[in-house]
Amino acid sequence: MKILHINASYKPAFIYGGPTMSVSMLCEQLVKTGISITVFTTTANGADELSVKVSQPVEIDGVTVIYFKRLTKDHTHFSPSLLIRLWKEARNFDLIHIHAWWNLVSVLSCLFALIHKVPVIISARGTLSSYSFSNKNTRTKNILHNLLGKHLLNKSHFHVTTKQEKQAILKLIQPKSITTISNLVKLPIYKTPKENETVPYLRLIFFSRIEEKKGLDILLNALPLVTVPYHLTIAGSGEDTYIDHLKTIAAKNNINNKITWAGFHTENKFDLLCKHDLFVLPSYDENFGNTVIESLSTGTPVLIGQNVGLADYVINTNLGWLCEITPVSISNAINLIATDKKNDLDRIREQAPSIIYKDFAPLNLVQQYVTMYKQIIVND
Repeated sequence: MKILHINASYKPAFIYGGPTMSVSMLCEQLVKTGISITVFTTTANGADELSVKVSQPVEIDGVTVIYFKRLTKDHTHFSPSLLIRLWKEARNFDLIHIHAWWNLVSVLSCLFALIHKVPVIISARGTLSSYSFSNKNTRTKNILHNLLGKHLLNKSHFHVTTKQEKQAILKLIQPKSITTISNLVKLPIYKTPKENETVPYLRLIFFSRIEEKKGLDILLNALPLVTVPYHLTIAGSGEDTYIDHLKTIAAKNNINNKITWAGFHTENKFDLLCKHDLFVLPSYDENFGNTVIESLSTGTPVLIGQNVGLADYVINTNLGWLCEITPVSISNAINLIATDKKNDLDRIREQAPSIIYKDFAPLNLVQQYVTMYKQIIVND
């Protein structure tokens, strides 16, 4: 099989968070199975550009990647050179896998592939949720969807990562097929969980991109209602104006002395996660949540919003708790976990890593992707 993956960004553009990491790991694991994988992407790196060779193949951790210049510096990622190359070479591939939506790379690549009658599978990665439709550029999204988007999506196959995401997609369109397979998540080398250092307060950590969708503002408004001693580490990066807004909330709530703004972490993120008692992610919308799995892999229990895609998994495995996206619900949950549920923190720390390493073993997951590809190619 020859598979082309198209994503507007690719490693080392980690500024885009989980999707960049998931796509690159998937491609790397697929190469190990013997499948021919090529990636078309752009030089996007936030407002900047990656310093990479353009319009020629380079090998990134075993994967053939071609970076193309983009003309726009925003989320549209318009790249004429990528689209021209795709138009010429689309028929060289058995299947084209497009990641995310609402950018000109994804939408126009889908159009070109379908014109050339090449099977298309789309991983929306949260971009087609009801939250996405109602948050930012709502009018433009609805016009684009009704004029072109829904017609392309209905002619494509879909990959989703959770039951929640599948339900959201099927409310919107009727794709040719839809398959649920978890994200591949890079896990640390397995270590037997150690008892955490005893401190006289609850160590909370928010570890994610810092953006409106993640609900960090709600968490900051919940903390004044927390009645147990605590300290919050905020690890992640985002736009300076939004971070300044969050710091204003913290100052207004008089909790600055209980917060450490740790910035962006990559290589040492697992060491950071395991030093905390509870990971908190009260997202308004999250199709999967890589950092939930990363936290649990180190033994750190999780408290997540009920709209996080992994909510069912966390409850079914008894590895954490859910909350509503309100300050009262979040604070009540933290207070309860720190008192009545304190023994569960120790139990989860001991049990979670082995469960995660079993359920998210890359070799098992990647074979599910291979099976999906074969079925689509045969049946399209």
